[in-house]
Amino acid sequence: MDIRTRAVVIGGGIVGLTTGLALRRAGLDVVIHERAPEIRAAGAGLGLWANALAAFDELGVGEQVRAIGKPSEMYFHDVGGRLLDTPGFGEEDHQFLLVHRAKLTDLLADAVGRENIRLATGFEEYSEHADRVTVRLSDGSSADADVLVGADGAYSTVRAQLAPDTAAREHAGHHAWRAVIPATGLSVTENRLILGTEGCRGGYVRTYDGSVYWLVNQFDTPPLTGTLKEQALQRAAHLGEEGRNTVLTELISATPEERILHNRIMLVPPLPHWVSARVVLAGDAAHAMSPHITAGATLGIEDAALLGNLLSPGGDVPGALAAYEARQIPRYAHAARLSDAVEHAPTPQEFAQRYAEFSHWMLTSARAQNAAKA
Repeated sequence: MDIRTRAVVIGGGIVGLTTGLALRRAGLDVVIHERAPEIRAAGAGLGLWANALAAFDELGVGEQVRAIGKPSEMYFHDVGGRLLDTPGFGEEDHQFLLVHRAKLTDLLADAVGRENIRLATGFEEYSEHADRVTVRLSDGSSADADVLVGADGAYSTVRAQLAPDTAAREHAGHHAWRAVIPATGLSVTENRLILGTEGCRGGYVRTYDGSVYWLVNQFDTPPLTGTLKEQALQRAAHLGEEGRNTVLTELISATPEERILHNRIMLVPPLPHWVSARVVLAGDAAHAMSPHITAGATLGIEDAALLGNLLSPGGDVPGALAAYEARQIPRYAHAARLSDAVEHAPTPQEFAQRYAEFSHWMLTSARAQNAAKA
């Protein structure tokens, strides 16, 4: 009797690859379909919190992930360079690992097994049956599976069918600029994250390989003018006293225009459901939030690990997906409330305090869930 459980994962990003790895370790047969012709990461630096690292430990790649990262801390400063204290919260509430997205993506693709990844085969539609889900792909082929995982990001085509009229929407006026560059010839002796004026925040963090990751964000951004570099420099002027932040300005000025990434921030609205009997959403496809909490990847990795714990060969797929939804929807509703509290903090001091409240909740609630599971 064949008791194998077959999974199709849509999306070859970090959450899709982690989901594939988690399901394979759980004993499922997994194929990951990625619309792009290659596995590639959009973005630069990526912060992984302790709950993501615990998930990677469980999946057998924790040491490898730490080897491509640099321990960092999420402390904020004001425009005068003064540290914004967060009374009541310890060092563990501020610590994360900074990795490069592309390096993490390559590591996960190797761990999943590239033979289990089908490139240039995007999702078109699915049809559910009592005992399976049939997935039609962009190359004209189709595949039958026991479960379909939509891990295809904020613009998820799987979500469009599972939960119609939930298209990603603009986080009005919220833009981000960032890059990773070598630190050659630049003096970057510390990490610095700054809460500035005019809705701007940003800074720079040293990476494990001697490069530097810089970023600037702005809420309620006025109409954009100039090149990407000029736009980033305009925001950096709000992150230092008298319109100057010498290190950040030097980093931006030293970055070739083509290496600067600019994004208009998009959000996924609260969904009425994340699952059907045999289809499930994970990561940004289910809950894309503003990156000002720098935890989107970590929260998506939690989704992947949980699916690996709930699904099993020959197991009850609809029951597992229902349990996943019952656990995750309330968790992300609370995460969204805390994220909104950070965004709308009236002062830099309150922003820093509310951010620590968010990270403390995320880490302690994740540890409690893991303890209950054990």
